Amino acid sequence: MALVGIIANPASGKDIRRLVAFGSVFDNQEKVRIVRRVLLGLAAMGVERVCYMPDTYHIVERALRQIEVPVEVFPADFRARGEQSDSTEAARVMEALGAGCIVTLGGDGTNRVVAKGSCAVPVLPISTGTNNVFPAMIEATVAGLAAALVARGLVPEGEATFRSTKLEVLRDGEAVDLALVDAVVCDDVFVGSRAVWDIAKVRQIVLNRAAPGSIGFSSIGGLLHAVAPDAPEGLYLELGQGGRAVTAPVAPGLIETVGVTAHRVLRVGEEVEVRRAPAVVALDGEREVEVTGRERISIRLSAEGPRVVDVDRTMAAAARRGVLAPPEG
Repeated sequence: MALVGIIANPASGKDIRRLVAFGSVFDNQEKVRIVRRVLLGLAAMGVERVCYMPDTYHIVERALRQIEVPVEVFPADFRARGEQSDSTEAARVMEALGAGCIVTLGGDGTNRVVAKGSCAVPVLPISTGTNNVFPAMIEATVAGLAAALVARGLVPEGEATFRSTKLEVLRDGEAVDLALVDAVVCDDVFVGSRAVWDIAKVRQIVLNRAAPGSIGFSSIGGLLHAVAPDAPEGLYLELGQGGRAVTAPVAPGLIETVGVTAHRVLRVGEEVEVRRAPAVVALDGEREVEVTGRERISIRLSAEGPRVVDVDRTMAAAARRGVLAPPEG
């Protein structure tokens, strides 16, 4: 019986960058509508079971109030705390249950904590966050169809997904955290409000994907050297006065000119040492790791990131195989 997981983060799209930039707000009622369309897409493709992350707003339960689907929908069995660790635990539970795909609603930060719980189950990320480089703006109905095609094996994973790299944070050589888009070293002493919004404090940037048309720190690197989401390479940048001037959209509606004093391509397995202390390392836009100088902190590019569902690629493969439009006769 095909099982799909749904992790809808009620806190995504509401951080401090709404005050210092001009990002959109995804309220939870809109997430309810998105989940509703995902469920209808899953049901149309014959998914029998859906496991969801319990949350304080009851997003999935509200989504079910206006529709009837022939699907067993049930919460992941753990005690939710209303914290980011809920997404990590939900992903672990869904992998243990044998989920064929996990649909996420959130931004880069949401998908980072999901990946901490599982990199084995293909993830289909729908953007409802702030700086969205990892997830995409996808129509939820089509996302539901694509997730079902992958979960039921109607389209092989090799035709529907790609393996992303990830950035591992190492403390004295041991992995303690990860990022899916960027790891940024800031001149801060404490984690504080978590979200990074002052580009003047940024000193080092490590990226595992970068595109000129993206937003956030990834856009700075993308204007110097593009790194595709499925490419086995990354990019390292140092920022400071007197460097090459790069004008980039560092947040929604916020365009800054920064000085890049050095940059180079990273290969899988390479490490970048954090050379400032005290400092804070922000992961996918949120300050997470405090650097005191008493230990060695470095960032390593790993090939073992999550497997990501490419919706366009999945639907094209379904068309080639005649899954949704069988040959006449």
